Amino acid sequence: MAEKEKEKENLEYGLPNHENMEIGGASVTMGTKPFSYIVDGKEWGQIPNDWTLKEATAVTVNSKDEIIVFNRGTKPIIVFDVDGNCLNSWGENIFTNAHGISVDYEDNIYCVDSGDNTVRKFNSSGKLIFQLGKEGQKAEKMSGLPFAVPTQVAIDSNNQDLYVADGYSNAKVHKYNKDGKYLFSWGESGTGEGQFNIVHNISTDSEGLVYVADRENHRIQVFDGKGNYLDQWINLSRAACLYIDKRGKEDIFYVGEYFSGIASNDTGTDLGPRISIFNKSGKLLSRVGIDSYGPSVGRFYSPHGICVDSTGNIYVAEVSYSDYGQFMNPKRELRSLQKLTNIS
Repeated sequence: MAEKEKEKENLEYGLPNHENMEIGGASVTMGTKPFSYIVDGKEWGQIPNDWTLKEATAVTVNSKDEIIVFNRGTKPIIVFDVDGNCLNSWGENIFTNAHGISVDYEDNIYCVDSGDNTVRKFNSSGKLIFQLGKEGQKAEKMSGLPFAVPTQVAIDSNNQDLYVADGYSNAKVHKYNKDGKYLFSWGESGTGEGQFNIVHNISTDSEGLVYVADRENHRIQVFDGKGNYLDQWINLSRAACLYIDKRGKEDIFYVGEYFSGIASNDTGTDLGPRISIFNKSGKLLSRVGIDSYGPSVGRFYSPHGICVDSTGNIYVAEVSYSDYGQFMNPKRELRSLQKLTNIS
């Protein structure tokens, strides 16, 4: 490829690795009350020196306010307290490619492995309860059959029904009952209502409505439990992850967004990566992160998983190695887990 053509391609599709960008710095305050946060830009969570996260892909919180991190490193499941102290770890030699994680009201843990096309349910100690999908059996692309690179699972807190986002090579949501019995599916490829362009994350609210992070359509779509389309939220930048906090008087929705610019516009502002906070009607309540991606305080790489503890602190898992670190010379592990401390 000629040098000019290569330069043009890099401007359109490539992302600079920001190797010379300032790392760290003084803590900053972000967001707007009552959703204001102190961010220090540091890797959160204390792990032994001989462990590695490589990158945190998903994070959730259980009824004890324990933070459970799904990652692609040496200990796939790591459990922390809210101060970042490591409480437990498990999952070695089980997963192929960690992607999504959720918990139910009994603190059972559901792990979505996009590498072997499975959804596994474990108890809180890591004992396998059941598995959806079989290792090595990937459905044909866009066949509509489970699973073709699934991404996340949501649990309806009212009846424990499961909704699986499927995913990178399908355009479906699959519904199962609490025992893992398949019920039905919905969705198709496209940009219209009820259509998907990467079903990347999924969650349910306190009434059992289903919210889908339709990433490459830059939106959240809302459905009832039968798969009927109800609404969509726009003004989003590649909505990648979603967490619904159901503990207050009303549900609060936290959406993690990827960068949506291109390399020639990598200094553009308010294009993601960022965290947006909404109420149930889709009204934007606060937004955290204005600048472009990178390691500096107040910036994100690629928010891929998100959760909120009982005091309103936000935990963000970022696929920083997949999107940036593996393209650096030499390859390197970057910050992939941040805590945003609520000060409202």
